[in-house]
Amino acid sequence: MTAKWEKTEANVGVLEVEVASERFASALDWAFKKVVKTVSLPGFRKGKVPRKIFEKRFGIEALYQDAVEYLLPQAYTEAVTETGINPVDQPDVDVVQVEAGKPLIFKATVTVKPEVQLGDYKGLEIEDQKAEVTEEAVNEELENIRKSHAEIDVVEDGEVQDGDNVNIDFLGTINGEPFEGGEAENYQLEIGSGMFIQGFEEQVVGMKPGEERDVRVTFPEDYHVKSLAGQEAQFHVKLHDLKRKKLRELNDEFVQEISEFQTVDEFVEDVKHQLTHRLEHDREHFMQDQAVEKATANATVEIPAAMINHEIDHQVQNFAQQLQMQQIPLDAYIEFTGMTEADLREQFREAAEKNVRSALVLETIAKAEGLEVSEEDLGAELQKIAESAGLELDRVRQMLEMRDPGLGSFRSDLLTRKTVSFLVEHSKVV
Repeated sequence: MTAKWEKTEANVGVLEVEVASERFASALDWAFKKVVKTVSLPGFRKGKVPRKIFEKRFGIEALYQDAVEYLLPQAYTEAVTETGINPVDQPDVDVVQVEAGKPLIFKATVTVKPEVQLGDYKGLEIEDQKAEVTEEAVNEELENIRKSHAEIDVVEDGEVQDGDNVNIDFLGTINGEPFEGGEAENYQLEIGSGMFIQGFEEQVVGMKPGEERDVRVTFPEDYHVKSLAGQEAQFHVKLHDLKRKKLRELNDEFVQEISEFQTVDEFVEDVKHQLTHRLEHDREHFMQDQAVEKATANATVEIPAAMINHEIDHQVQNFAQQLQMQQIPLDAYIEFTGMTEADLREQFREAAEKNVRSALVLETIAKAEGLEVSEEDLGAELQKIAESAGLELDRVRQMLEMRDPGLGSFRSDLLTRKTVSFLVEHSKVV
């Protein structure tokens, strides 16, 4: 087999492949064995028609399509390896010659991974941020912990307050006409969560169980449903019931119930430690993000649309999984918000392009600097995961390889992290 690659555009080229006639003949043999199983001719049992009789009756051309479908994917894969190109999308294949006794010839128009022209990526100036745990931050975290372990009381005789959980029915109208997605029954809402349009939750404050009230709000000008953007709407709201959190006192008994610590002092020290660790983690990511953004901005690369579309596919899939965890099908979400699938995909486009661009730049930097993931690097990372999960190292590796045979994706992620760390290490922190 011979293969020739010729670029025709920035990220597109033609791969011309010629497969030897002997190999095509073998593919025809395979095609005959497949097709003859379904052929019936007078005087022959089904599947027992001789090759010469079959070709005389139907012509050898009847085998061409199956033979090409069998042989072409193999030949294409081999040609990609031989020429060293990196396709990022399915090829557009044109069969040039298909004839018994002759080589199979086809041309594939292929979109390939783009070349990146690196700019400055060492000596970049990045900002630092303080990782100091304040008393205010500790108190806020303790309050959040108390809220997460709060007792819930049903309030039968009282008014809705900020922070209450309410069960409501609502019907929204614009100019007296209901609109899609503006109606629900027995909807659970935490007042102050900001889940609804600005002004809605504030007007529910003060309602009593069984009360009905009209609430007026205006949709933001940049609202994702274009038909509702900037529109004034009225919601008729009925409050069924309300529940209120009752915070526990922060004492030794409470601490012993929710943690392994015996005293409040011990618990507070652990909270400080956790906050310090979290701030250090945020600080590290703050500097990493700057380094990646600046290195990416300094590079030049023309990204094929196919790569961005594949990343959008990935992000939409992740978003659908997040919705599913909340028992919300993606189709229902799209219908409720009044969007189309194209609208949803467009929301992810900017982030998708940013992700693809930075990934390409980081990959090119890794190659330029000769960065690699050694077996020691791999082993150390697997050991950290094992210790964190409380599992044996071999078990962790086995579980990861079930999802990622050969740990190719895992190694790629490690290399990306190693490259990002390299950028930070070679930056000027100001």
